[in-house]
Amino acid sequence: MKLSSTALLALAISSITATAYAETQSQEFTPVTVNTKSAQAEATGFVEGQSISGTTRNWYANEQLKRGGTFNYKKNGVSTPTDRRINWVQGTIIKYNSGFTEGTVGFSTEVAAYNAIALERDRENLASNNGGAPGTRPGAGNNRTLTREGGDAEGQWSKLGLANVKARVSNTTLTAGRMNFSSPQVDVIGNRALPSSFEGIAIHSEELNNLSFDLATFDRNSPRTEESLSKFRSEYGDSSAEADHVNTAGITYTPFASLTTSLWGTQAEDLWNQYYFGASHVLGDSSVLSLTTGLNYYKTVDQGKKLLGEIDNDTYSLSLGLTHQAHSLTFSYQEVNGNEYFDYLHETNGIYLANSLLSDFNGPNEKSFQIAYGLNMAEYGVPGLKFNIYQARGWGIDGTHYKGGGYDGVQSMDGEHHYEYGIGAAYAVQSGPLKATAIRATYTAHRASENQADGSINEFRLVTTIPFNIL
Repeated sequence: MKLSSTALLALAISSITATAYAETQSQEFTPVTVNTKSAQAEATGFVEGQSISGTTRNWYANEQLKRGGTFNYKKNGVSTPTDRRINWVQGTIIKYNSGFTEGTVGFSTEVAAYNAIALERDRENLASNNGGAPGTRPGAGNNRTLTREGGDAEGQWSKLGLANVKARVSNTTLTAGRMNFSSPQVDVIGNRALPSSFEGIAIHSEELNNLSFDLATFDRNSPRTEESLSKFRSEYGDSSAEADHVNTAGITYTPFASLTTSLWGTQAEDLWNQYYFGASHVLGDSSVLSLTTGLNYYKTVDQGKKLLGEIDNDTYSLSLGLTHQAHSLTFSYQEVNGNEYFDYLHETNGIYLANSLLSDFNGPNEKSFQIAYGLNMAEYGVPGLKFNIYQARGWGIDGTHYKGGGYDGVQSMDGEHHYEYGIGAAYAVQSGPLKATAIRATYTAHRASENQADGSINEFRLVTTIPFNIL
């Protein structure tokens, strides 16, 4: 990985800051040893360990395009422009988990029913991106409310969101079926009324202390706002290019209590091979001053049939966060080295870059910088209440050297730039019958030059999530 002079300067600032200001924290090395505890030995039984729980989420978003951008909807069979889009959905999950059976090999199951109710059903408000805003990807449709052909909302729909069986030996678990999975390249995305999930087989092992292993293969995903299963495709490339299988493997290593590292490799068949390295380090005491340093690096190259064309992309982000009691201040730099987008799998949160916000700041050869401030009101006697504000800028977007393939269109990006700012408030109920209920409100504004892909837009979101237990 080549680090620019800007990143090297940031690393130097990190070292100086840590030396000058941070409280001393134990950095004692923890050796890798065999885990003498067995999770399976503590199994209580299939029925004895069962539980039924759930969540219900009220998800509202109001978007308005600026600088002449438009969404579109069908009015009397004619495509009609509008600058506003409103989505309002109630999503509910009811999940059953059995316990593991006793014995050397334990078995369990997990099943979850997903249900969505469209509270906003006006097709004018549920407009799509088809042919609309400058910079928006044509054909994006409405990925927030399930709609039928013509644009009418599906008033109520349900699906089996999770359905898997698990087998466990000692501290190693094999899961087969439709599941949640979390990694820097295949990760459940939960920023809608319902989350995504993935169908395949996964193994997670914690037989060693401080070192865990994951291995998985998937052939379908269950999208956030669809009833059916879909093949994997990329978020930014040609949507007709699909991967029959996604194979991934990774290790997570914690050599110090303050340092976590991970290394992953993922193959999206006939699309790309993607490699990831991440590290997060905490130094000091937040009651005085702590420094959190985060590094994320992705290397992506084309694979197999090269359905998205030639890909050679190095992308990284470096973040430095200072925390003093209730206050946190974070600086993040991100850089894309490649003539195509830094891309990731659609219907996943497989982008652990620091500047992935409303915009991903992932254009060809793009550089970006973010500054963010957070306030935790627990220090002032209001636990559960938090505020945040940020601004990010991206510049130097240049796709003029792209040779063509799955990212055609980037050739018009020559010196593009954009900026985004946002403010948010969140509250989590601390006790009582509604304990852990979370309410979050955010307002985000994004402004872009003519050919930057995200366009100019304001968005307000209000999301309330209520957990509950049945058994």
